[in-house]
Amino acid sequence: MSKLKTALMAGIASVALAGTAQAEITNNVVKIGVLDDMSGVYADLAGEGSVLAARMAVEDAGGSVAGSPIEVISADHQNKADIAANVARQWIDTDQVDVVVDVGNSAAALAVQEVTETKGKVHLNSTAATTALTNEKCSPTGVHWTYDTYALANGTGKALVEQGAKKWFFITADYAFGHSLEENTSKAVKSAGGEVVGSVRAPFPNNDFSSYLLQAQGSGADVIAFANTGGDFVNALKQAQEFGITQSGQKIAGLLVFLTDVHSLGLESTKGLTITTGWYWDQDEDSRAWADRFAERNGGKRPTMVQAGVYSAVSHYLKAIAAIESDEGKPVVDQMKQTPINDMFAKNGKIREDGRMVHDMKLVQVKTPDESKGEWDYYKILSNIPGDQAFMPLSESTCDLVKQ
Repeated sequence: MSKLKTALMAGIASVALAGTAQAEITNNVVKIGVLDDMSGVYADLAGEGSVLAARMAVEDAGGSVAGSPIEVISADHQNKADIAANVARQWIDTDQVDVVVDVGNSAAALAVQEVTETKGKVHLNSTAATTALTNEKCSPTGVHWTYDTYALANGTGKALVEQGAKKWFFITADYAFGHSLEENTSKAVKSAGGEVVGSVRAPFPNNDFSSYLLQAQGSGADVIAFANTGGDFVNALKQAQEFGITQSGQKIAGLLVFLTDVHSLGLESTKGLTITTGWYWDQDEDSRAWADRFAERNGGKRPTMVQAGVYSAVSHYLKAIAAIESDEGKPVVDQMKQTPINDMFAKNGKIREDGRMVHDMKLVQVKTPDESKGEWDYYKILSNIPGDQAFMPLSESTCDLVKQ
């Protein structure tokens, strides 16, 4: 009788232990929510392509982690911070979402990061650019992956001043992203020996840049810098060409330009642009192989840096869950911070205590039509910018997670 009792007790204990391990995964499923601009100015550079990238990461992880299936859902925040926050809150409270991914638009991203921090859930941001995500608004469960305004400014601003373009005028998207990009680029320009002769803020999104371009044209600036991106950048550049700005000798600086922007505008319109990017599909063999797989499922379109960043971030997140067999927000992010990133996106990348994923950036130049070997062959890499030089040093950080 005692042997039977012992066997029963052992069986009950093993079931209890299995139940405890399984309970570490919330609701017995790892749920990923891709929250993005699906219909507006950022839809082409992120949008459904980012959803595809997240699904590819899940597939490459085998579709499950720590014994639980992985699901991907998505929603459109319409570039509105209140909608983004409400969706994130509903996802977490009602739909048991564990991680909110991408969140293009800096205002939306900051709103989401506040929600995820309060709820103890993870925010993996690839598309938003503001440095506030890892500075004054940093979070123990927030990670900023692909680039930020400091890295963009440090690359393009410094390079153009060194080429002799000393006087700068900014046309800036009037929200958190644009303000941050102008501020960081202004600092980079001045530290390199240049000066800012003027700036103007344009509503976001915007179709008519004529009045702002006239002000820039009359400023005497060597460089007219567009502190905007996506559809706004495309519209601004087209109108600048109609005004004959580049023909008159002034340079155009696109401070955040995507592969899809170049594709939309064409090489004849964009040739010679100097751009800072976090990743390029043709940068090495691993990148090309992944980009080929992505393009096969994306109508032939090559991935942008943020879509590649989504894949990389989600893959790293799932590896962390596998390692600790839990999807609890802070422990997962702590594990991510302890593990280097080595994949098709970055080599020897690392996540700092402020949530900044540090990796090498690239200074590239848009090819001429004659230099291009075919569709999507748009960039030539000028130089590699080491991560510790590209991103804001921790000594300048205002994040309360950083030990000064």
